[in-house]
Amino acid sequence: MILSAMGAEDEKRLAAEAAAELVEEGMTVGLGTGSTVAYLLPALAARSLTLRCVATSVATEVQARALGLPVEPFDGIARLDIAIDGADQIAPDGWIVKGGGAAHTREKVVAASSDRFVVIASSDKLVEAIAPPIPLELLSYGLDATLARLGEVALRDVPASPDGGVIADYLGPVDDPAQAAAWLSATAGVVDHGLFAPELTSDVLVGRGDRVDRLAL
Repeated sequence: MILSAMGAEDEKRLAAEAAAELVEEGMTVGLGTGSTVAYLLPALAARSLTLRCVATSVATEVQARALGLPVEPFDGIARLDIAIDGADQIAPDGWIVKGGGAAHTREKVVAASSDRFVVIASSDKLVEAIAPPIPLELLSYGLDATLARLGEVALRDVPASPDGGVIADYLGPVDDPAQAAAWLSATAGVVDHGLFAPELTSDVLVGRGDRVDRLAL
């Protein structure tokens, strides 16, 4: 799909603003990471709600606090009412790829801990089928052995995750996302991967031109 940079940014903003309207007074909210969430935070702050927020990255926490959103450690909270995050790929069958911002492990923890996980994206994130790269977080311990087990993997030249993991991308085939996700999860040394199963997601809000579509999952 060909979409101008300005068009994509407008679509991200529209989807983020629509998601901000789903948040209600007194909720516990998981805040994702990335360029689309960057539009969510001011939209959420503008509503002046009393909230408890947890962030999936240091960058999100810093931006949220600067806007007046309360952010606390993800400790002592068993469930979140809602979490909102972006995506790198969204397939028709509901599989999603996340982790372009290297926060996919925390993002998956937050998504799995939420009663409602809302994905927001511009229309260029819609794909016919999931394809590599698939983001990975790997243990630094035994890294070379883990890489040998995984095969087609490229390490990213980025800092370690907030939890000390090495960030990489799996470049091999992803013909069956469920099978690929199961294999990556079962590979020793893999902390987590960026494949998000359909059952994790409650809503997908996609900006299309000047409107927002809610995809049926």
